[in-house]
Amino acid sequence: MNDIEPVLQVRNLSKTYMQGKIPVHALNDVSFDVEKGEFMSIIGPSGSGKSTLLSMIGLLDKPTSGSVFIEGVEITKVKESDAPRLRREKIGFVFQHFNLIPTLTALENVDIAMRFARVPKNERKKIALELLTQIGMRDRVNHKPSELSGGEQQRVAIARALANRPVIILADEPTGEVDTKTRDMIVDLLKGLSEEGHTILVVTHDTAISQKTRRIITMRDGGTASDTISH
Repeated sequence: MNDIEPVLQVRNLSKTYMQGKIPVHALNDVSFDVEKGEFMSIIGPSGSGKSTLLSMIGLLDKPTSGSVFIEGVEITKVKESDAPRLRREKIGFVFQHFNLIPTLTALENVDIAMRFARVPKNERKKIALELLTQIGMRDRVNHKPSELSGGEQQRVAIARALANRPVIILADEPTGEVDTKTRDMIVDLLKGLSEEGHTILVVTHDTAISQKTRRIITMRDGGTASDTISH
């Protein structure tokens, strides 16, 4: 570790849900730091807490206790009304089911992420074209999701996640809907993005993905079972 402040700091994060009168501890005192440009995976069995952890980092849910800092800003303390803006500025999301708008083209799906951030129209189109070209989708920019394969849709989703130049990209089972060849292509794409300086956290059940990330956090029973540098 160096003296530069980590991009992401998770401190003593806990989350307890109530099932009727029974408390369920989804996260138990989780802490770790993430440096800029890290490509890391969070693995573990269903119910281990990994998706809960991702939702806390992504400002989709609030912890019972503990803190999350992105670039030194304690995002777990922000007002509810400020959360959408912070998500747009700091975080890019990639989901298992792509979550593209079916009536929009690939270009428009990337463009719309910047529209909410009030990026000027001409600049939006330029950035969207550059991102789609970067991920090998230049000849598919005018195609709608129904005209794209699963892998192509996920590439568009990755371009959309990059559109607002986020500090960190959170990918939740990003290869869960694609074949193994496409999975490998998407993982190589994410790895290449991390080598360009993007910070990427991937939640996955797939060891073929986690083995390609530099760092692996294993979750078990709501806590961190291990945190290893793989290569």
